[in-house]
Amino acid sequence: MAQLTLDTSSITRGDGLVDQAYTVIRDAILSRRLAPGSRLSVPEIARQLDISRSPVREAIARIEYEGLAESVSHRGAVVVEIGLDELVGIYDLREVLEGLAARLATRAADPTLIDDLEQNWQGHHDAVDSGDVERHMELDAAFHRRIREAGGNLRLSDHLRQLQGQIRVAMSTTVARRGGMHAALAEHRALIDAIRGGDPANAETVARDHITRLRESLHDAALADQHIDERHET
Repeated sequence: MAQLTLDTSSITRGDGLVDQAYTVIRDAILSRRLAPGSRLSVPEIARQLDISRSPVREAIARIEYEGLAESVSHRGAVVVEIGLDELVGIYDLREVLEGLAARLATRAADPTLIDDLEQNWQGHHDAVDSGDVERHMELDAAFHRRIREAGGNLRLSDHLRQLQGQIRVAMSTTVARRGGMHAALAEHRALIDAIRGGDPANAETVARDHITRLRESLHDAALADQHIDERHET
């Protein structure tokens, strides 16, 4: 297991140590510096951040609540490992929520939102053209984040943020990088056009179709992996 190493540059003294510790740990997980299965040692994290153990415990509890870590007997909290089957279930929920986010964003759409989405799409296009998978993933996440925030429903934004974090963790393991960048880019284009068109129901349909395609590709990958495992066992 890789040694636990955190970026401590953002830690400052004073209030808000729980929030600061939470941000550092979460960023390490989502950036894959802390791989799935890595132990979140309270004493070691407190030592690296040069803070007491209490805020670290609270920060890890929040990480667990978001589904990015889990408590394991005799080990404590570890970064969660999310397999393909579980990821398909996450996308079942995400389909509904992203559809609602697109509906709400269309109702609240203004020129600033459209400009932001267009700028994101152009950067995304350049990343796909150059085959930059990391940049693709960053811009894909930013695109959906901008849409959900535009709708103004804080509970919805929070749920989708948590799901997006779990997806990011899963993408570092079994799903890795199974392509689909060009399809995602085309579907983002269709969603921008739907939001610009001002029809909330249509935007919801386009958003749900986008997530459905992703879920189905993951489902196919899960079946393929299952068949490979079965052949190995025979």
